[in-house]
Amino acid sequence: QVQLAESGGGLVQAGGSLRLSCAASRLTFSSYAMKWYRQAPGKERELVAGITSTGGSTNYADSVKGRFTISRDNAKNTVYLQMNSLKPEDTAVYYCNAVLVTIATARDYWGQGTQVTVSS
Repeated sequence: QVQLAESGGGLVQAGGSLRLSCAASRLTFSSYAMKWYRQAPGKERELVAGITSTGGSTNYADSVKGRFTISRDNAKNTVYLQMNSLKPEDTAVYYCNAVLVTIATARDYWGQGTQVTVSS
């Protein structure tokens, strides 16, 4: 069974930094695009950042551009989200998502989430 395990969340003061990790197992990691989503209380889940299977292309939500960086290490089956200059509005549960879409199949897996809390 595919597993995505997020780690690195916690409590940090505004202006601080955190690095989230998502370790994947039981899938061909290098074939999957990887994304980070977040969901704050009472709000819909939103896409924060994405990276292609090779790491050659990334995209970010406008709210995090210039502050967050997504990266991956295919040798370690791990995707990262470096979060700098954190703001209280970044407080949310952060989820890792693995996506594979081909002409023959579509696969979509989620981690259990890690809490990030930014105090003012």
